[in-house]
Amino acid sequence: VQLQASGGGLVQAGGSLRLSCATSGRTFASYPMAWFRRGPGKGREFVAGVSWSGGNQYYADSVKGRFTISRDNSKNAIYLQMNSLSPEDTANYYCAVKRTPYGSRWTSDDMEYWGEGTLVTVSS
Repeated sequence: VQLQASGGGLVQAGGSLRLSCATSGRTFASYPMAWFRRGPGKGREFVAGVSWSGGNQYYADSVKGRFTISRDNSKNAIYLQMNSLSPEDTANYYCAVKRTPYGSRWTSDDMEYWGEGTLVTVSS
C-alpha cells in the first residue's frame, strides 16, 4: 500500500496550491481519507477530511473557507485545493486513510495508512 502526496512548493502569501495524493496497492474507495499537516515546531494536526463518496467534507477551523478537499475514486486519489495561503500554513502535508469506514473522529489515531509528506512553504 502506498500513498504518494505531491504538489507542494514555495508560494507567496495569498497564493494557491493544489495538493494531490495518489494511492496504490489497494483501493480505498470505501474509506474516508484526510489531509494532516505538521508545521515547524508543531505537532501533527488535522486539516481536512472527506467521506468515501466525496459527498461530505470536514475542515479544521483554521482552514475553513480557504481549503477544499475532494476525491476521485476512479483515479484512487484525493486533492486539497489551498487558497489564500498564509505563512501559518507552512508545513509538511500528509494524506491518510481512515482506519474504519465509520465514525466522525479525525485524529491521527483514527488513520490507518499514511503517505510521505509534501512540503508547503508560504513566504510573507
